[in-house]
Amino acid sequence: MAGTYSTTIITGETFGRVITWQDSSGSPYDLTGFSARMQLRTKSGGTLVKELNTTSGGIVLGGSAGTITVSISAADTAALTPQDMVYDLFVTSGSGIVTRLLVGSIPVVKSVTQ
Repeated sequence: MAGTYSTTIITGETFGRVITWQDSSGSPYDLTGFSARMQLRTKSGGTLVKELNTTSGGIVLGGSAGTITVSISAADTAALTPQDMVYDLFVTSGSGIVTRLLVGSIPVVKSVTQ
C-alpha cells in the first residue's frame, strides 16, 4: 500500500524533495538498477500536467542510500497553472517488480513576487 505525502509547488520556485525508502527495520532499500516515474495530473485519470522519471529527468535514485530525489526547475514551475493536482510515484526494480510508493495532493500556488 502506498504512503501518502502531500506538498505544494510555488510557481517560479525550484521544487525539490528527497525521499528515503526504508524497510520495516528502518534500513534503506537499495535502489541500484531501479527506475522511477511520477505524474502530476488535474485529478486521478485527469489531464497530465507534468511527468518526471529517471530516463528523461526529474527523478534521480540514490542507489544503496535508498533516496529518491524529485525536482522541477524554477522555469518549469513558473510555466505551471495554479491549480490543485494529484500525483503518484512508482518505482520499478531491475527484475520488473512495480511498486506504487507514494500518492498525494500537490497544489500549485502562484508566487506573490513576480
